[in-house]
Amino acid sequence: MTDQTAPLLWRETDAGRVPVSEQFDDPYYSLNGGLDETRHVFVNGNTLPDRWEQDLQIAELGFGTGLNLLVTWADWRKAAHGTLHFTSFEAFPMDKEDMAAALAAFPALADLATILLARWTAGAGVVTLAEGISLEVIIGDARDTLPAWAGKADAWYLDGFSPAKNPQLWEPALLQAVADHTVPNGTAATYSAAGHVRQSLTQAGFEVARVKGFGTKRHMTVAQKPDAQ
Repeated sequence: MTDQTAPLLWRETDAGRVPVSEQFDDPYYSLNGGLDETRHVFVNGNTLPDRWEQDLQIAELGFGTGLNLLVTWADWRKAAHGTLHFTSFEAFPMDKEDMAAALAAFPALADLATILLARWTAGAGVVTLAEGISLEVIIGDARDTLPAWAGKADAWYLDGFSPAKNPQLWEPALLQAVADHTVPNGTAATYSAAGHVRQSLTQAGFEVARVKGFGTKRHMTVAQKPDAQ
């Protein structure tokens, strides 16, 4: 368990109220196409629709509201699929009431959000969400918790707050730990196209490409770890 919860405020936008990290002054998501953005960046950026039949370990930097998990779960359950284990590293978990308020903005995911909110508590360890899918949110600074993780991911969601506002989650040493905890041919994707992020992923051993971003964002980054020699 943890007493450190995410300090946040709610910002009024034309599309509705959006939770914003008070610590990093960055929104958790955009209400303008938030679901499509998550699918574009993380699900499609990791080519997951072509991989659902496999047993998959997905790992994520930054659990936030749980939106990425829910979008992934929704797509996974529509396909012929293997098992899915979703592990997220989160330093400041959101209060469950705030999480519920945030996810209420996405009624298409309401059934899955209800299950998540009923079964997950910060620090609870591995939680079975439904047959074939489990969640673990590892609480603490990812710079400490990720190197100690025993797992290796088939796909990574690199979804910390903006590198300009939360540089700790994009440090070269942490991205090296991401690479160290990725299987051969495993992938990573992020909305960020910052040059230093791409350089750090390359130095960590990934093959990195800049591709089309979502909506008005010109670019994002995808990466793949080469097969073991």
